[in-house]
Amino acid sequence: MLVDSHCHLNFPELAGRVDEALALMRENRVTHALCISVTLQEFPQVRALAERYPQIYASVGVHPDYADVPVVTEQELVALADHPKVVAVGETGLDYYRIKGGSDWQRERFRTHIRAARRSGKPLVIHMRDAADDTLRIMQDERAGEVGGVMHCFTGNWEEAQAAIRLGFLISFSGIVTFKNATALREVATQVPLERMLIETDSPYLAPVPYRGKTNEPALVKHVAEEIARLRGLSLEQVARATSGNFFKLFKIDNVRPDSAA
Repeated sequence: MLVDSHCHLNFPELAGRVDEALALMRENRVTHALCISVTLQEFPQVRALAERYPQIYASVGVHPDYADVPVVTEQELVALADHPKVVAVGETGLDYYRIKGGSDWQRERFRTHIRAARRSGKPLVIHMRDAADDTLRIMQDERAGEVGGVMHCFTGNWEEAQAAIRLGFLISFSGIVTFKNATALREVATQVPLERMLIETDSPYLAPVPYRGKTNEPALVKHVAEEIARLRGLSLEQVARATSGNFFKLFKIDNVRPDSAA
Protein backbone atom coordinates (compact mmCIF):
# COMPACT_ATOMS: atom_id res chain seq x y z
CA MET A 1 0.00 0.00 0.00
CA LEU A 2 1.37 3.40 -1.05
CA VAL A 3 0.29 6.97 -0.33
CA ASP A 4 0.94 10.19 -2.27
CA SER A 5 1.48 12.83 0.41
CA HIS A 6 1.40 15.83 -1.95
CA CYS A 7 -0.44 16.33 -5.25
CA HIS A 8 -2.53 18.91 -7.10
CA LEU A 9 -5.45 17.02 -8.60
CA ASN A 10 -7.36 20.27 -9.15
CA PHE A 11 -4.71 21.70 -11.49
CA PRO A 12 -5.75 21.85 -15.18
CA GLU A 13 -3.48 18.97 -16.22
CA LEU A 14 -5.39 16.56 -13.94
CA ALA A 15 -8.75 18.18 -13.13
CA GLY A 16 -10.46 16.78 -16.22
CA ARG A 17 -9.39 13.20 -15.58
CA VAL A 18 -9.60 12.70 -11.83
CA ASP A 19 -11.55 9.44 -12.11
CA GLU A 20 -8.93 8.07 -14.48
CA ALA A 21 -6.14 9.13 -12.13
CA LEU A 22 -7.86 7.42 -9.22
CA ALA A 23 -8.30 4.23 -11.25
CA LEU A 24 -4.58 4.23 -12.02
CA MET A 25 -3.90 4.76 -8.33
CA ARG A 26 -5.86 1.60 -7.55
CA GLU A 27 -3.91 -0.37 -10.15
CA ASN A 28 -0.67 0.68 -8.49
CA ARG A 29 -1.89 0.16 -4.91
CA VAL A 30 -1.82 3.86 -4.09
CA THR A 31 -4.67 4.07 -1.62
CA HIS A 32 -4.69 7.72 -0.50
CA ALA A 33 -3.53 11.13 -1.68
CA LEU A 34 -3.32 14.58 -0.11
CA CYS A 35 -4.46 17.32 -2.49
CA ILE A 36 -2.69 20.57 -1.67
CA SER A 37 -4.12 24.08 -1.70
CA VAL A 38 -1.99 26.89 -3.18
CA THR A 39 -4.47 29.80 -2.95
CA LEU A 40 -7.66 30.42 -1.02
CA GLN A 41 -9.40 31.21 -4.30
CA GLU A 42 -8.96 27.63 -5.53
CA PHE A 43 -9.31 25.99 -2.11
CA PRO A 44 -13.03 25.19 -2.67
CA GLN A 45 -11.98 22.96 -5.60
CA VAL A 46 -9.48 21.14 -3.40
CA ARG A 47 -12.02 20.69 -0.61
CA ALA A 48 -14.66 19.48 -3.06
CA LEU A 49 -12.35 16.71 -4.30
CA ALA A 50 -11.76 15.60 -0.71
CA GLU A 51 -15.48 15.64 0.01
CA ARG A 52 -16.30 13.64 -3.12
CA TYR A 53 -13.62 10.96 -2.88
CA PRO A 54 -12.94 9.03 0.35
CA GLN A 55 -9.29 8.41 -0.56
CA ILE A 56 -8.54 12.12 -1.12
CA TYR A 57 -7.70 14.57 1.66
CA ALA A 58 -7.07 18.32 1.50
CA SER A 59 -4.89 21.08 2.91
CA VAL A 60 -5.58 24.80 3.12
CA GLY A 61 -3.00 27.46 2.46
CA VAL A 62 -1.37 29.98 0.14
CA HIS A 63 1.85 29.05 -1.65
CA PRO A 64 4.79 31.45 -1.17
CA ASP A 65 5.11 32.02 -4.93
CA TYR A 66 1.77 33.84 -5.13
CA ALA A 67 2.51 37.51 -4.55
CA ASP A 68 -0.61 38.92 -6.22
CA VAL A 69 -3.33 37.35 -4.07
CA PRO A 70 -5.18 38.94 -1.15
CA VAL A 71 -3.51 38.91 2.25
CA VAL A 72 -4.46 35.75 4.10
CA THR A 73 -5.34 36.01 7.76
CA GLU A 74 -4.84 33.60 10.61
CA GLN A 75 -8.58 33.63 11.25
CA GLU A 76 -9.39 32.63 7.67
CA LEU A 77 -7.00 29.70 7.73
CA VAL A 78 -8.25 28.44 11.08
CA ALA A 79 -11.87 28.60 9.92
CA LEU A 80 -11.18 26.79 6.64
CA ALA A 81 -9.06 24.14 8.39
CA ASP A 82 -12.05 23.26 10.56
CA HIS A 83 -13.24 20.45 8.30
CA PRO A 84 -12.86 16.68 8.74
CA LYS A 85 -11.18 16.19 5.36
CA VAL A 86 -8.81 19.16 5.71
CA VAL A 87 -5.84 17.59 7.47
CA ALA A 88 -3.05 20.16 7.05
CA VAL A 89 -2.21 23.85 6.76
CA GLY A 90 -0.19 24.78 3.68
CA GLU A 91 1.38 24.75 1.23
CA THR A 92 3.35 27.46 2.93
CA GLY A 93 6.98 28.40 3.44
CA LEU A 94 9.59 30.47 1.63
CA ASP A 95 10.81 30.46 -1.96
CA TYR A 96 13.76 32.70 -2.80
CA TYR A 97 14.31 31.04 -6.17
CA ARG A 98 11.40 32.67 -7.97
CA ILE A 99 11.20 35.70 -5.69
CA LYS A 100 14.87 36.59 -5.35
CA GLY A 101 15.83 37.29 -1.78
CA GLY A 102 12.26 36.85 -0.63
CA SER A 103 10.38 39.72 0.97
CA ASP A 104 8.78 40.74 4.22
CA TRP A 105 5.31 39.83 2.97
CA GLN A 106 6.46 36.30 2.16
CA ARG A 107 7.96 35.78 5.59
CA GLU A 108 4.93 37.28 7.34
CA ARG A 109 2.59 35.00 5.36
CA PHE A 110 4.65 32.03 6.49
CA ARG A 111 4.36 33.12 10.12
CA THR A 112 0.60 33.49 9.70
CA HIS A 113 0.30 29.91 8.48
CA ILE A 114 2.34 28.54 11.38
CA ARG A 115 0.20 30.41 13.89
CA ALA A 116 -2.96 29.14 12.21
CA ALA A 117 -1.64 25.58 12.27
CA ARG A 118 -0.91 25.83 15.98
CA ARG A 119 -4.41 27.17 16.64
CA SER A 120 -6.08 24.50 14.53
CA GLY A 121 -3.86 21.67 15.78
CA LYS A 122 -3.13 20.54 12.22
CA PRO A 123 0.35 19.90 10.78
CA LEU A 124 2.11 22.10 8.26
CA VAL A 125 3.07 21.40 4.64
CA ILE A 126 6.21 23.46 4.09
CA HIS A 127 7.79 24.52 0.80
CA MET A 128 11.46 25.51 1.10
CA ARG A 129 13.50 26.57 -1.91
CA ASP A 130 16.77 28.51 -1.73
CA ALA A 131 15.63 29.74 1.68
CA ALA A 132 16.70 27.13 4.22
CA ASP A 133 18.16 29.46 6.85
CA ASP A 134 15.14 31.76 7.03
CA THR A 135 12.65 28.90 6.76
CA LEU A 136 14.17 26.96 9.65
CA ARG A 137 14.62 30.11 11.74
CA ILE A 138 10.98 31.12 11.36
CA MET A 139 9.84 27.57 12.10
CA GLN A 140 11.78 27.72 15.35
CA ASP A 141 10.68 31.27 16.22
CA GLU A 142 7.01 30.44 15.69
CA ARG A 143 7.19 27.06 17.48
CA ALA A 144 6.15 25.09 14.40
CA GLY A 145 7.28 21.94 16.17
CA GLU A 146 4.17 22.11 18.36
CA VAL A 147 2.18 20.74 15.41
CA GLY A 148 4.94 19.33 13.22
CA GLY A 149 4.45 18.63 9.56
CA VAL A 150 6.42 17.84 6.43
CA MET A 151 9.16 19.47 4.40
CA HIS A 152 7.59 18.76 1.04
CA CYS A 153 9.57 17.95 -2.12
CA PHE A 154 12.78 18.20 -0.13
CA THR A 155 15.88 19.14 -2.13
CA GLY A 156 18.18 20.34 0.63
CA ASN A 157 21.24 18.80 2.22
CA TRP A 158 21.57 16.42 5.15
CA GLU A 159 22.25 19.21 7.66
CA GLU A 160 19.03 20.97 6.65
CA ALA A 161 17.11 17.71 6.84
CA GLN A 162 18.47 17.07 10.32
CA ALA A 163 17.48 20.56 11.45
CA ALA A 164 13.91 20.03 10.22
CA ILE A 165 13.73 16.61 11.86
CA ARG A 166 14.87 18.09 15.17
CA LEU A 167 11.97 20.55 14.88
CA GLY A 168 9.57 17.60 14.62
CA PHE A 169 9.15 17.51 10.83
CA LEU A 170 9.17 14.70 8.31
CA ILE A 171 11.13 14.83 5.05
CA SER A 172 9.26 14.08 1.81
CA PHE A 173 10.92 12.93 -1.39
CA SER A 174 9.45 13.43 -4.85
CA GLY A 175 10.31 12.18 -8.32
CA ILE A 176 13.43 14.35 -8.22
CA VAL A 177 15.12 11.53 -6.31
CA THR A 178 14.97 9.43 -9.51
CA PHE A 179 16.72 12.06 -11.67
CA LYS A 180 20.27 11.29 -12.84
CA ASN A 181 21.60 14.62 -11.62
CA ALA A 182 20.17 14.23 -8.10
CA THR A 183 23.20 12.47 -6.61
CA ALA A 184 23.30 14.61 -3.46
CA LEU A 185 19.57 14.22 -2.85
CA ARG A 186 19.77 10.45 -3.24
CA GLU A 187 22.45 10.44 -0.55
CA VAL A 188 20.10 12.33 1.78
CA ALA A 189 17.40 9.76 1.01
CA THR A 190 19.69 7.05 2.39
CA GLN A 191 20.26 9.01 5.62
CA VAL A 192 16.76 10.14 6.63
CA PRO A 193 15.32 7.57 9.06
CA LEU A 194 12.39 5.69 7.54
CA GLU A 195 10.19 6.74 10.45
CA ARG A 196 10.75 10.40 9.43
CA MET A 197 10.11 9.98 5.69
CA LEU A 198 7.21 10.58 3.32
CA ILE A 199 6.95 10.20 -0.46
CA GLU A 200 5.03 12.32 -2.94
CA THR A 201 4.54 13.21 -6.57
CA ASP A 202 3.87 16.98 -6.47
CA SER A 203 1.82 16.09 -9.54
CA PRO A 204 1.22 17.25 -12.20
CA TYR A 205 4.89 18.26 -11.96
CA LEU A 206 8.19 16.40 -11.49
CA ALA A 207 7.25 13.07 -13.04
CA PRO A 208 9.77 10.42 -12.00
CA VAL A 209 11.98 8.44 -14.34
CA PRO A 210 10.92 6.78 -16.66
CA TYR A 211 8.10 9.34 -17.14
CA ARG A 212 10.23 12.46 -16.79
CA GLY A 213 8.89 15.30 -18.92
CA LYS A 214 5.35 13.91 -18.93
CA THR A 215 2.38 14.82 -16.77
CA ASN A 216 2.84 13.40 -13.30
CA GLU A 217 0.03 11.85 -11.27
CA PRO A 218 -0.41 10.14 -7.88
CA ALA A 219 -0.03 6.59 -9.21
CA LEU A 220 3.57 7.36 -10.16
CA VAL A 221 4.57 7.73 -6.50
CA LYS A 222 5.35 4.02 -6.80
CA HIS A 223 8.51 4.91 -8.73
CA VAL A 224 9.67 7.22 -5.92
CA ALA A 225 9.22 4.38 -3.44
CA GLU A 226 11.03 1.96 -5.72
CA GLU A 227 14.05 4.26 -6.03
CA ILE A 228 14.29 4.80 -2.29
CA ALA A 229 14.01 1.05 -1.74
CA ARG A 230 16.81 0.47 -4.26
CA LEU A 231 19.04 3.11 -2.65
CA ARG A 232 18.56 1.68 0.82
CA GLY A 233 18.64 -1.99 -0.06
CA LEU A 234 15.08 -2.50 1.13
CA SER A 235 11.99 -4.03 -0.39
CA LEU A 236 9.29 -1.87 -1.92
CA GLU A 237 6.92 -3.20 0.74
CA GLN A 238 9.18 -1.97 3.55
CA VAL A 239 9.31 1.56 2.13
CA ALA A 240 5.59 1.55 1.35
CA ARG A 241 4.65 0.34 4.83
CA ALA A 242 6.86 2.90 6.58
CA THR A 243 5.93 5.95 4.51
CA SER A 244 2.22 5.14 4.49
CA GLY A 245 2.23 4.62 8.25
CA ASN A 246 4.00 7.95 8.70
CA PHE A 247 1.36 9.65 6.54
CA PHE A 248 -1.57 8.32 8.56
CA LYS A 249 0.09 9.19 11.85
CA LEU A 250 1.14 12.72 10.88
CA PHE A 251 -2.19 13.73 9.38
CA LYS A 252 -4.28 11.80 11.94
CA ILE A 253 -6.04 9.74 9.28
CA ASP A 254 -7.54 6.33 10.08
CA ASN A 255 -5.50 3.67 8.31
CA VAL A 256 -8.50 2.20 6.56
CA ARG A 257 -8.54 1.58 2.83
CA PRO A 258 -11.57 3.32 1.30
CA ASP A 259 -13.97 1.00 -0.50
CA SER A 260 -13.45 2.95 -3.71
CA ALA A 261 -9.68 2.52 -3.43
CA ALA A 262 -9.71 -1.19 -2.66
